[in-house]
Amino acid sequence: MSTFYIEQFGCRATQADGAAIERQLRDRGCMPIFSAQSAEFVVINTCTVTSAADAQARDAIRKIHAQNPTTKILVTGCYAQRAPEELAALPGVSFVVGNSHKPQIPNLIAPGQSDFVHISPVEAPPLRRTASPAPSVLVGNIFDSRDVLVAPILGGEGNHTRPVLKIQDGCNNRCSFCVIPFVRGKSRSLPPEAVLSEIRRLCDSGFQEIVLSGINLGSWGRDLTPRLDFLDLLRCILDETPLPRLRVSSIEPLDVTQDLIALCASTDRIAEHFHMPLQSGSDNILAAMHRWYRTEHYARRVKLIHEFLPNAAIGADVIAGFPGETEAYHEATLSFIEPLPFTYLHVFSYSSRPGTKAAASESQLPVDVIHRRARELRALGESKSAAFRQSQIGRTHRVLTLNRSEKSSSAPWTPALSSNYLQFRIRESLPPNQFLEVCPTSSVDNFLNAELLASTHFAAASV
Repeated sequence: MSTFYIEQFGCRATQADGAAIERQLRDRGCMPIFSAQSAEFVVINTCTVTSAADAQARDAIRKIHAQNPTTKILVTGCYAQRAPEELAALPGVSFVVGNSHKPQIPNLIAPGQSDFVHISPVEAPPLRRTASPAPSVLVGNIFDSRDVLVAPILGGEGNHTRPVLKIQDGCNNRCSFCVIPFVRGKSRSLPPEAVLSEIRRLCDSGFQEIVLSGINLGSWGRDLTPRLDFLDLLRCILDETPLPRLRVSSIEPLDVTQDLIALCASTDRIAEHFHMPLQSGSDNILAAMHRWYRTEHYARRVKLIHEFLPNAAIGADVIAGFPGETEAYHEATLSFIEPLPFTYLHVFSYSSRPGTKAAASESQLPVDVIHRRARELRALGESKSAAFRQSQIGRTHRVLTLNRSEKSSSAPWTPALSSNYLQFRIRESLPPNQFLEVCPTSSVDNFLNAELLASTHFAAASV
């Protein structure tokens, strides 16, 4: 019986791929263990969205090999797809498997019948280079891939309480800064019957909230025959499953239509939470980024969300220091964000990615300028988050209790999450996975302290 350990990096889509690999290996009788130091196989599931992500993966490989020189290290994910030769050159690496060949990983570790979910199964793409004895490299043309690896993420945020289900992979957009389409391929969708089946299975296991994710989630269904729409999928989930709460992860602003907002406002079964990548508040920079909207379009959607759902969480990704971003363009971004009802920001320092149009620009900015602008954006985001938390004190919130972390296992409070993405601490010791009504009384750090209201148990289950 082979033992394995999976080291995860990157976004929810990468983590979902790792969950699918783990499910398949378990089904083949392999045993997961909780330490890379004693595993026979270690799967490094990489991200490549920034140079820092690449460096983290390389550091992890070196550390694991130093601690256990006999373990077989299999490197996969976006970095493996983009630069397999870099990874193959590292000591201790036995396999490099790109996203194009991810479904073949179980055959390398535990030969047998695979049961990954496939969209229109096809022959494996041709290899970029011939597999060599040590290490073996399996990387092909990602644009030939039609697979969507499916397994809910049961760890991470919420600690086994809120599964993340990836229903879409790849992206047909070509933002000038982004390498992801070149390492994940064309947009492809999990068929609706498969989505509904996974959600029903999770509901049968007692889960109360599920998060839908994808690389470009709003494009779900456009590649299917007949063509389907993400909004129709949400309606099917509400009509055909008993799921108490559905949360939508990041979605492009042009996919946030008035009909989608109205649907979310019509039911308490969809979380009041919208995360729309902004990237810049300057129209000139948005054009250089090859984004398909301008600040006027984005602001209109934010205001519409706030009109329909005045207490909704509204988050955005913002990039600091894109090539050619002048001080005036940076100030335009700050000025654009400041008056809008954002409740949090995810700020990224621009990182040049090989092969992207932005990487070839001669207008790269100094690192110290990029980091200073990122700090200013983060400070604005923290100010908005604090103001939003303060505005919610005294309101009644329906929250889902989460598992305690090891650090807080003995604390006299229970962590919980609201529909509008606020983190709560309830001043009682309560089991996870229950919907409760609470009233926040104060804001401390990034949490709201809350009192449990009487007669609050909506649902409870053990998972």
